[in-house]
Amino acid sequence: MSAKRPTPPPGLVVIDKAPGMTSHDVVARVRRILGTRKVGHAGTLDPMATGVLVLGVERATKLLGHLALDTKVYLGTIKLGSATTTDDAEGEILSEMDASAVAEGAIRAGIAKLTGDIMQVPSSVSAVKIDGKRAYARVREGETVEIPARPVTINRFDILSIRREGTSTELDVMVDCSSGTYVRALARDLGADLGVGGHLAALRRTRVGPFDLRVARTLEQLEQEPGLSLNLDDSVSTAFARYDADERQTAALRYGQRIPAAGVQGTYGVFDPDGHVLALATDEGSVARAIVVLAPAG
Repeated sequence: MSAKRPTPPPGLVVIDKAPGMTSHDVVARVRRILGTRKVGHAGTLDPMATGVLVLGVERATKLLGHLALDTKVYLGTIKLGSATTTDDAEGEILSEMDASAVAEGAIRAGIAKLTGDIMQVPSSVSAVKIDGKRAYARVREGETVEIPARPVTINRFDILSIRREGTSTELDVMVDCSSGTYVRALARDLGADLGVGGHLAALRRTRVGPFDLRVARTLEQLEQEPGLSLNLDDSVSTAFARYDADERQTAALRYGQRIPAAGVQGTYGVFDPDGHVLALATDEGSVARAIVVLAPAG
């Protein structure tokens, strides 16, 4: 009988996702590599997209809902001249027009309209839930899906290069945006505004919050050297503001009691005198409330 594999320590694994895989595929593979079922992701990447996918392991899965609220950066290619059913290259073509003569000034003006705080309608085949069911699942079942517009923030939408190829115009772009933004919806809306249609031809996510490609590994690299990208303490220190509790406060937190407010805005990590994370907390008036307990039980 083979010995049972030890449970991996809690922390984050940052993957550089290959094209053609769903985020669930990546989670399943990492579960096999690390030998634990307790793996989750902080925000999906479409199968076509590549790049940064942040995974939580063991107790660090408790961080994921909070990490997902951060900003993200993408490099993408937008193809003007054709619209698709999915707003990206994987869908069927809905319309084709000659976009070779679209003026650069008009493109830049269209991008300016899509920068800042905007209302965006997600793609009909997105993972947005409508009455508890994913939009893409409803579309697959033949439903006509209408998703309401929602607020997103586009901090930067920069053109890196413009290429004219045949009847199409391709734009290489960099997008820095809030979580919940669909870059393929930006491509769709830019093409619609220009009157020629558009879709996302390629996408690579280069950063999620503070985690970028510099700490990311491919699944093949993880297979060769299994292990965390950051342990739990480093993960929280990297992603959140830090508050160092004294021994008295540490004991109070361990017993489920509240401690005085830290005077830190937003969610922050509370660390014990030995430098180990105890919880994520937020100030409520004069006290701090633990919203996620991260210290091991016992």
